[in-house]
Amino acid sequence: MKKPSEIRVYAAGHRAPAAFILAHGAGAGHDSPFMVGFATALRDLGLDVITFNFPYIEEKRRIPDRGPVLEDAYRAAIDRARHDLESARRALFIGGKSMGGRIATQVAAADASLPVAGLVLLGYPLHPPGQPLKLRDAHLPGVRRPMLFIQGSRDTFGTPGELAPILGRLSPAPDVVTIDGGDHSFKLSRKDPARQAAIYAGIQQRIVEWITAGARR
Repeated sequence: MKKPSEIRVYAAGHRAPAAFILAHGAGAGHDSPFMVGFATALRDLGLDVITFNFPYIEEKRRIPDRGPVLEDAYRAAIDRARHDLESARRALFIGGKSMGGRIATQVAAADASLPVAGLVLLGYPLHPPGQPLKLRDAHLPGVRRPMLFIQGSRDTFGTPGELAPILGRLSPAPDVVTIDGGDHSFKLSRKDPARQAAIYAGIQQRIVEWITAGARR
Protein backbone atom coordinates (compact mmCIF):
# COMPACT_ATOMS: atom_id res chain seq x y z
CA MET A 1 0.00 0.00 0.00
CA LYS A 2 1.40 3.37 -1.01
CA LYS A 3 1.09 6.06 1.63
CA PRO A 4 1.68 9.81 1.60
CA SER A 5 5.36 10.20 2.46
CA GLU A 6 5.01 13.79 3.61
CA ILE A 7 2.28 15.10 5.90
CA ARG A 8 2.24 18.67 7.13
CA VAL A 9 0.27 19.93 10.12
CA TYR A 10 -0.77 23.57 10.36
CA ALA A 11 -1.61 23.65 14.06
CA ALA A 12 -3.82 26.38 15.47
CA GLY A 13 -2.41 28.15 18.51
CA HIS A 14 -5.23 27.05 20.79
CA ARG A 15 -7.62 24.15 21.29
CA ALA A 16 -9.03 23.77 17.80
CA PRO A 17 -12.68 22.63 17.55
CA ALA A 18 -11.84 20.29 14.67
CA ALA A 19 -9.17 19.15 12.24
CA PHE A 20 -9.45 19.39 8.46
CA ILE A 21 -7.51 17.34 5.92
CA LEU A 22 -7.05 19.46 2.78
CA ALA A 23 -5.84 17.35 -0.16
CA HIS A 24 -4.27 18.88 -3.24
CA GLY A 25 -5.53 18.80 -6.82
CA ALA A 26 -4.09 16.84 -9.74
CA GLY A 27 -1.75 19.51 -11.06
CA ALA A 28 0.28 20.53 -8.01
CA GLY A 29 1.21 19.19 -4.59
CA HIS A 30 0.71 20.60 -1.15
CA ASP A 31 3.53 23.14 -1.59
CA SER A 32 1.55 25.07 -4.22
CA PRO A 33 0.65 28.68 -3.38
CA PHE A 34 -3.06 27.84 -3.31
CA MET A 35 -2.62 24.98 -0.85
CA VAL A 36 -0.20 26.79 1.44
CA GLY A 37 -2.29 29.95 1.37
CA PHE A 38 -5.53 28.18 2.23
CA ALA A 39 -3.98 25.93 4.88
CA THR A 40 -2.29 28.89 6.57
CA ALA A 41 -5.44 31.01 6.51
CA LEU A 42 -7.62 28.23 7.90
CA ARG A 43 -5.10 27.64 10.66
CA ASP A 44 -5.06 31.34 11.51
CA LEU A 45 -8.86 31.21 11.73
CA GLY A 46 -8.67 28.45 14.32
CA LEU A 47 -8.60 25.04 12.63
CA ASP A 48 -5.92 22.37 12.73
CA VAL A 49 -5.18 21.70 9.06
CA ILE A 50 -3.39 18.68 7.58
CA THR A 51 -1.99 18.58 4.05
CA PHE A 52 -0.08 15.83 2.29
CA ASN A 53 1.27 14.80 -1.08
CA PHE A 54 -0.14 11.88 -3.02
CA PRO A 55 2.58 9.38 -4.00
CA TYR A 56 2.94 10.51 -7.63
CA ILE A 57 3.86 14.03 -6.49
CA GLU A 58 6.52 12.69 -4.13
CA GLU A 59 7.88 10.56 -6.96
CA LYS A 60 7.93 13.62 -9.26
CA ARG A 61 5.51 12.13 -11.77
CA ARG A 62 3.00 14.27 -13.64
CA ILE A 63 0.25 11.70 -14.05
CA PRO A 64 -1.82 10.97 -10.93
CA ASP A 65 -1.87 7.48 -9.51
CA ARG A 66 -4.88 5.24 -10.08
CA GLY A 67 -7.87 5.61 -7.80
CA PRO A 68 -7.04 2.79 -5.35
CA VAL A 69 -3.55 4.23 -4.71
CA LEU A 70 -4.92 7.73 -4.16
CA GLU A 71 -7.58 6.37 -1.81
CA ASP A 72 -5.02 4.36 0.16
CA ALA A 73 -2.92 7.50 0.59
CA TYR A 74 -5.94 9.46 1.77
CA ARG A 75 -6.90 6.79 4.29
CA ALA A 76 -3.31 6.80 5.58
CA ALA A 77 -3.55 10.56 6.09
CA ILE A 78 -6.77 10.07 8.07
CA ASP A 79 -5.06 7.47 10.26
CA ARG A 80 -2.10 9.78 10.88
CA ALA A 81 -4.32 12.74 11.70
CA ARG A 82 -6.36 10.77 14.21
CA HIS A 83 -3.22 9.35 15.79
CA ASP A 84 -1.36 12.66 16.04
CA LEU A 85 -4.06 15.27 16.70
CA GLU A 86 -6.53 15.45 19.56
CA SER A 87 -8.71 17.75 17.43
CA ALA A 88 -8.97 15.06 14.75
CA ARG A 89 -10.22 12.61 17.35
CA ARG A 90 -12.84 15.15 18.44
CA ALA A 91 -14.10 16.01 14.95
CA LEU A 92 -12.36 15.25 11.65
CA PHE A 93 -13.39 16.82 8.36
CA ILE A 94 -11.88 15.82 5.04
CA GLY A 95 -11.90 17.19 1.51
CA GLY A 96 -9.65 19.08 -0.81
CA LYS A 97 -9.18 20.97 -4.02
CA SER A 98 -10.56 19.36 -7.18
CA MET A 99 -9.15 15.80 -7.40
CA GLY A 100 -8.25 15.81 -3.70
CA GLY A 101 -11.88 16.50 -2.84
CA ARG A 102 -13.13 13.83 -5.22
CA ILE A 103 -10.86 11.22 -3.63
CA ALA A 104 -12.12 12.28 -0.20
CA THR A 105 -15.71 11.62 -1.31
CA GLN A 106 -14.74 8.21 -2.68
CA VAL A 107 -13.04 7.26 0.59
CA ALA A 108 -16.04 8.42 2.62
CA ALA A 109 -18.55 6.66 0.35
CA ALA A 110 -16.64 3.38 0.58
CA ASP A 111 -16.67 3.22 4.40
CA ALA A 112 -19.70 4.29 6.41
CA SER A 113 -17.83 3.57 9.65
CA LEU A 114 -14.98 5.99 8.86
CA PRO A 115 -14.88 8.66 11.63
CA VAL A 116 -15.47 11.65 9.34
CA ALA A 117 -17.84 14.40 10.45
CA GLY A 118 -18.16 16.08 7.04
CA LEU A 119 -16.50 17.00 3.77
CA VAL A 120 -15.40 20.32 2.22
CA LEU A 121 -14.97 20.29 -1.55
CA LEU A 122 -13.20 23.14 -3.31
CA GLY A 123 -14.08 23.02 -7.00
CA TYR A 124 -15.54 19.52 -7.22
CA PRO A 125 -14.49 18.04 -10.61
CA LEU A 126 -17.89 16.78 -11.74
CA HIS A 127 -16.58 16.03 -15.24
CA PRO A 128 -13.47 16.66 -17.35
CA PRO A 129 -13.53 20.00 -19.20
CA GLY A 130 -15.51 19.72 -22.41
CA GLN A 131 -16.93 16.29 -21.47
CA PRO A 132 -20.15 17.06 -19.57
CA LEU A 133 -21.52 13.54 -19.99
CA LYS A 134 -18.53 11.91 -18.28
CA LEU A 135 -19.85 12.45 -14.78
CA ARG A 136 -18.06 11.57 -11.55
CA ASP A 137 -21.14 11.40 -9.38
CA ALA A 138 -22.18 7.74 -9.04
CA HIS A 139 -20.60 7.34 -5.61
CA LEU A 140 -21.86 10.59 -4.07
CA PRO A 141 -25.12 9.13 -2.65
CA GLY A 142 -22.94 6.76 -0.61
CA VAL A 143 -21.14 9.56 1.26
CA ARG A 144 -24.12 10.13 3.62
CA ARG A 145 -22.40 12.90 5.55
CA PRO A 146 -22.70 16.69 5.53
CA MET A 147 -20.89 18.21 2.56
CA LEU A 148 -19.95 21.76 1.63
CA PHE A 149 -19.40 22.38 -2.08
CA ILE A 150 -17.65 25.62 -3.07
CA GLN A 151 -17.88 26.07 -6.83
CA GLY A 152 -16.94 28.84 -9.22
CA SER A 153 -19.65 29.99 -11.61
CA ARG A 154 -17.16 29.62 -14.51
CA ASP A 155 -15.77 26.23 -13.46
CA THR A 156 -15.14 24.18 -16.60
CA PHE A 157 -15.11 21.01 -14.49
CA GLY A 158 -18.73 21.62 -13.52
CA THR A 159 -20.77 24.70 -12.73
CA PRO A 160 -23.07 25.06 -9.73
CA GLY A 161 -25.97 24.66 -12.16
CA GLU A 162 -24.63 21.33 -13.37
CA LEU A 163 -24.15 20.15 -9.80
CA ALA A 164 -27.59 21.24 -8.59
CA PRO A 165 -29.74 18.31 -9.85
CA ILE A 166 -27.18 15.79 -8.59
CA LEU A 167 -26.79 17.34 -5.16
CA GLY A 168 -30.55 17.72 -4.86
CA ARG A 169 -30.86 13.95 -4.63
CA LEU A 170 -28.36 13.53 -1.79
CA SER A 171 -29.05 13.06 1.90
CA PRO A 172 -28.23 14.96 3.99
CA ALA A 173 -28.68 17.89 1.62
CA PRO A 174 -25.28 19.44 0.86
CA ASP A 175 -24.50 23.12 1.32
CA VAL A 176 -23.37 24.93 -1.83
CA VAL A 177 -21.49 28.22 -2.11
CA THR A 178 -21.25 29.78 -5.57
CA ILE A 179 -18.26 32.02 -6.29
CA ASP A 180 -19.60 34.48 -8.82
CA GLY A 181 -17.13 34.90 -11.68
CA GLY A 182 -14.74 32.32 -10.26
CA ASP A 183 -13.06 29.57 -12.29
CA HIS A 184 -11.97 26.12 -11.08
CA SER A 185 -9.58 27.77 -8.58
CA PHE A 186 -12.01 30.66 -7.85
CA LYS A 187 -9.91 33.07 -9.89
CA LEU A 188 -11.62 36.00 -11.58
CA SER A 189 -11.38 36.62 -15.31
CA ARG A 190 -9.82 40.05 -14.71
CA LYS A 191 -6.84 40.59 -12.45
CA ASP A 192 -7.94 42.47 -9.36
CA PRO A 193 -5.65 41.52 -6.45
CA ALA A 194 -7.73 43.19 -3.76
CA ARG A 195 -11.00 41.61 -4.90
CA GLN A 196 -9.31 38.24 -5.42
CA ALA A 197 -7.90 38.32 -1.90
CA ALA A 198 -11.34 39.21 -0.55
CA ILE A 199 -12.91 36.26 -2.38
CA TYR A 200 -10.36 33.83 -0.96
CA ALA A 201 -10.80 35.29 2.52
CA GLY A 202 -14.57 34.90 2.24
CA ILE A 203 -14.23 31.27 1.19
CA GLN A 204 -11.86 30.55 4.05
CA GLN A 205 -14.17 32.19 6.60
CA ARG A 206 -17.13 30.19 5.27
CA ILE A 207 -15.18 26.92 5.59
CA VAL A 208 -14.25 27.63 9.20
CA GLU A 209 -17.80 28.63 10.13
CA TRP A 210 -19.23 25.50 8.48
CA ILE A 211 -16.72 23.14 10.10
CA THR A 212 -17.06 24.78 13.51
CA ALA A 213 -20.86 24.45 13.37
CA GLY A 214 -20.55 20.84 12.22
CA ALA A 215 -18.15 19.99 15.03
CA ARG A 216 -20.78 21.09 17.55
CA ARG A 217 -23.47 18.79 16.17
